[in-house]
Amino acid sequence: MIVEGSNLIIEKLPKIRTRTVRSWTPVRAPDIVGLARSRALRRCPGRELAPRSLPVSADRTCHWCHSTVSATAITHLRCFSAENTDVSQPRLSVAVVGAGPSGFYTSKYLTSAVLHRIEKANDRNDKRDEGDAPALAPFDWSGIDIDILERLPTPYGLVRYGVAPDHPEVKNVEHDFAAQFETSNNNPSSSLSFFGGVEVGKDVKLSALQSMYDVVVLAYGCQAADRRLNIPGEDLEGVLSAREFVAWYNGHPEFGHIGTIVKECLWGSSDICDVDDDQVSTAKVVVVGQGNVALDVARILAKGKRGLIETDTPSSVLEILKGGASHVSILGRRGHVQGAFTIKGDSHRTMLRAKELRELTKLNKEGHNAKLIIRRGELELGMNDSSVAELKGASGRPKTRIDILLRDSAVSETDNPKDEAPKTVCLRFLLSPTSIEAKDSDGGRVGGVVCERTRLEGGPFKQNSVSTGEIETLPADLVLTSIGYKGMPLEGMKGRDQFDHQQSVVNNLHGKVTGDNNLFASGWIKRGPSGIIGTNIMDAKDTVKSIMMFIEENGRVRDEKDGRRGLEKYLEAHETVPIRWENFQAIEVAETDPARLRNDAQPREKILQITEMESIAGILKQ
Repeated sequence: MIVEGSNLIIEKLPKIRTRTVRSWTPVRAPDIVGLARSRALRRCPGRELAPRSLPVSADRTCHWCHSTVSATAITHLRCFSAENTDVSQPRLSVAVVGAGPSGFYTSKYLTSAVLHRIEKANDRNDKRDEGDAPALAPFDWSGIDIDILERLPTPYGLVRYGVAPDHPEVKNVEHDFAAQFETSNNNPSSSLSFFGGVEVGKDVKLSALQSMYDVVVLAYGCQAADRRLNIPGEDLEGVLSAREFVAWYNGHPEFGHIGTIVKECLWGSSDICDVDDDQVSTAKVVVVGQGNVALDVARILAKGKRGLIETDTPSSVLEILKGGASHVSILGRRGHVQGAFTIKGDSHRTMLRAKELRELTKLNKEGHNAKLIIRRGELELGMNDSSVAELKGASGRPKTRIDILLRDSAVSETDNPKDEAPKTVCLRFLLSPTSIEAKDSDGGRVGGVVCERTRLEGGPFKQNSVSTGEIETLPADLVLTSIGYKGMPLEGMKGRDQFDHQQSVVNNLHGKVTGDNNLFASGWIKRGPSGIIGTNIMDAKDTVKSIMMFIEENGRVRDEKDGRRGLEKYLEAHETVPIRWENFQAIEVAETDPARLRNDAQPREKILQITEMESIAGILKQ
């Protein structure tokens, strides 16, 4: 092969057994490009050209040999024509729907897997030249381009809008996600791009996305809806889901209206400006559910403004929380042994990494003027033979630690803990809500939660709560339901074949979505809303394994997709202006501007309006 003038000329193109080329003939660079793009070249005698072998100036001959390589080896050629013709080998194009932890972990491990496969193929071919290795199935891609699409202008999903603001060590994973852009884009064989403010199903159809990309991964989570209690009074004013409350105190731009409801529940008609920062609301709050999210919201209500002043909680939220709520009850229909909360464990076999329960026991010691109350009698009611067996089981060590922790914090029914702190957080067990009552003075607002006492029946790890008929009504000015998030299908999905409405997940096998050739899933929408941030790592690796199997088996017979270029054209044609990574970085700079921060310890003051984000990012929308 020699370079002559502005054209790349093949002096001897060996006979290629394809439908398109059948003879020995000189081929000019544009023809090579056409063959590569049409994927007509399958196998030909010829050395897979390494970058060091490429001609760098006119009249310089490159090295080649007569070993059999895949047709796409031709893609190592670069453009030497005056027209700057692109002769690069097709790169795997991937669209990830959702910029939360599962989306970023899938992107990270898929990039790593593809680059490793390319390196492995190159190493094997080098050894083949020396006669040291058997043939390796051709890999059809020279690199990977991943585009992450996110409905909101900002990435990070639940890390930004779901993790409690007083857990900055968990939020630090954002730095790892951001580093992926630098790492990936510094490698010529990979690239990562962000398309914020793009809602799949609305701004771009799912079917259109699948036609543009070799692989589409659904990683949009289960934050669209909540599981319901399905009891009378659930729709009264002052009844919110924990999801809504968490999104509000984390500064989610779509939940600012929740502040008005919380303010009314905590302070009534009082002018919030007249309320002292340390004043404790007399409001009583009932949280239904005992998972870590339930403990989060109870802790936030107990800490109030003073306890969150050095976090990234928006200032507008702190102005409503003030000194916090005087009393928070956290209800569970089963016993403490069956509780959904967890305690930080030392076993790698468990995912018990949360610290929310222990934090509640330290509220008063840490100066938040709030004490955890646990009724010793309710602990004893839940300790039947089956519960004892659960503690003694192989997986009982973390539960035993929880049992000890709760018993150490428990009080008898005759104790008067209110003398010790102005605020109390009470963990209640074996209570199941049956209805939510309205206030006598205002029939549209919540006034209390009617519960019935339950008892446990069944064998170890299979116990159910059964009604005893005993009724207890808890006064409530605000009710937060925390019984689980609910995933929803994207517009354009194929009904029940692809989405399980009962489980609120996409039907899939190890991440491969049922009924679609190039559609995959990762994270909560794949397995359901469970686990911690790190749980998404193994989940993403499982999906990546399925994707690699798919592209190994099908990649060589697929038409080249437009990928990022196609998405950009599609969005432009539909007048959708995405927020790119550099636009988001401008938002980050604004949020961390010292002039916006209330103190040196505050990491950021989040921007709460999408229009303001777009303005800062330099995005003009109609």
